[in-house]
Amino acid sequence: MDSEVRDLRLHTGITVPCLVHGDGDAKPVLLLHAWGESRGSFDRLIPLLTGFRVYAPDLRGQGEADKPERGYSLAEQAEDAAAILEALNVPSAVVVGSSSGGYVAQQLAIAHPQKVAALVLVGAPWSLHGRTAFADEVDALADPLDEDWVRASLSWFPLLHEVPAWYIEDRVRDGLRMPAHMWKGILNGLCEATPPTETGTIHAPTLILWGAQDSLLPRRDQETLAARIPGSVLKVYPDVGHPVLWEGPEQVAEDTTAFLASLFDARKPSDVL
Repeated sequence: MDSEVRDLRLHTGITVPCLVHGDGDAKPVLLLHAWGESRGSFDRLIPLLTGFRVYAPDLRGQGEADKPERGYSLAEQAEDAAAILEALNVPSAVVVGSSSGGYVAQQLAIAHPQKVAALVLVGAPWSLHGRTAFADEVDALADPLDEDWVRASLSWFPLLHEVPAWYIEDRVRDGLRMPAHMWKGILNGLCEATPPTETGTIHAPTLILWGAQDSLLPRRDQETLAARIPGSVLKVYPDVGHPVLWEGPEQVAEDTTAFLASLFDARKPSDVL
C-alpha cells in the first residue's frame, strides 16, 4: 500500500514531517498525537485503518518537527493542524486525536469547522485548565534530559494491558528528542487554554473513546465533554487506562471504522468527503 513521509512547510512558519498512507482516493483521516510523542505512536493503529487515506504528522516541538521557542498555545497548535491540511491540499478530514492531540482536535473543530468532517477523541480531555499532578516535575527539567526520567514519566499513565517493548522504547526516544523547553512550553500551552467547548460548539459528528481506569481524566469530565458536543457518542472501555491508543489499537480501529462507516453510509453521496 502507498506510504511515504512528506516534509510540509506550513504557513505558520514551521516544517513538519507527515506520514501519508493509503489509497489517494480514500477518505482522509488526520491523526494528532499526544504531548511528548510523535507520529510513531500511531504505528500500531495505521495498518488497521483500512479503506482510508491516513495523514500522521509530527506536531510542533515534537518528533522530527521544527522546535521553535514559541507557538505552543492551544490555539497555535490548532492553527498548525489546519495548516497541515492546507499543505496537503485536503479541504476536510476526519480528525483522530489521542490524549492531548484530542484537545488540539477540539480546538481545530471550533476554529476551522469546515476542515473537520468528524472527530474521534481517544482518551482526550474536556479540560486541562490548571496544573497537572506532574507539572512540578516538568518545570524542573533541564537539558540534557535524563533517559531514566523520560522512562519513569511513562508511569504517570499506568498500563493495564501489555504493550510491546519496542513501542515503549519508541516513546522513550520521542521524549528524548524534545528539549526541556519543549516539554514545558507544550504543557503550559495546553494547561493555560480555555477548554475549546467553552468557547464554541463542535458540530462535527464525534466519537469519544475513554478508558474507565483512567487516573488522569475522570468520568464526569468525559460526560461533560459528551454533553457539550451535540449528538456525540461516548464509548467506555471498562478495563483500560488513560493510554487508550497504546493499550487497545485494535479496538480503537474497530470502533473508529464502524463509527465512520455508519456516518458516511447515512449521508447522501454529495455529502461524503
